Amino acid sequence: MNTTANTYLSQAVGRRKSSIARVYLKTGTGKITINKREFENYFPKATSRYVVNQPMNLLDLAGQYDVYVNVKGGGSTGQAGAIRLGISRALEKINSEHRPDLKKAGFLTRDARKVERKKYGLAGARKSFQFSKR
Repeated sequence: MNTTANTYLSQAVGRRKSSIARVYLKTGTGKITINKREFENYFPKATSRYVVNQPMNLLDLAGQYDVYVNVKGGGSTGQAGAIRLGISRALEKINSEHRPDLKKAGFLTRDARKVERKKYGLAGARKSFQFSKR
């Protein structure tokens, strides 16, 4: 049995597109580790790093919690969104007074949009092949 799970302050799951992120929060210095890699190495794009840090910056909690994340599936944008939702849910579990601010910013809402499937007879989900009358 894993005894290290008991040392975490809070844990939560976040999802976005086809990505699933398990987030663990622990009191610390603000270090973020994703799939046992450093935060800056895992997300080289500044926009993805910004999305992940949004809940902490909104509540002025940057540097108070260490974040450990296991994320799989999807691309970098979906993974960043899943991590943001997971961090927001974990912060809400720690202190329920954070809920109104997180809710107003839209960080507690699961973005249910997914890629629409391709239909037969079409080039994509909705795009059709060029029509020729003659």
